[in-house]
Amino acid sequence: MEFTGLSSSTAPQQEVFRKDWMFKLVGKEPFSVGSTEVKAAISIEAVTGLSYEYTLEVNGKSLQTFRDNRSRTTKTWLMKLDGVDTRVVLEKDTMDVWCNGQKMETMGEFADDGTETHFTVGDHDCCIKAISSGKKRKGIVHVLLVDGTRASAQAE
Repeated sequence: MEFTGLSSSTAPQQEVFRKDWMFKLVGKEPFSVGSTEVKAAISIEAVTGLSYEYTLEVNGKSLQTFRDNRSRTTKTWLMKLDGVDTRVVLEKDTMDVWCNGQKMETMGEFADDGTETHFTVGDHDCCIKAISSGKKRKGIVHVLLVDGTRASAQAE
């Protein structure tokens, strides 16, 4: 059995777990995903006859619940840098920045209109600006600048 991806359809899929067995058709199989070793499990249940239902859990939650929670606590930008698909993720609660699964060295500073988190990706100077939206419900807006140009955020 082979499982691929926990990534968006625009990111390359990667095999994260493989196990060959002959007769175990139902049950739960735990595995880890990514450099942070996120705990995941696939559950296989017999529905009717030879039909099976597969359920993916991440950190003990359904995949949809995990995605919904993750979209509230992170901001993601997808772009091509030097011809390479690049994913930059900001963890809003810790202000950690990840680029293609690698935690980045950052330098934060206060600015007139909010905060700036600086880091580099290859030869590119990057900055995530955290600015008040001016609206209580919307809160803080995060903007990624790469070499001074605003990058588009992933649709959530």
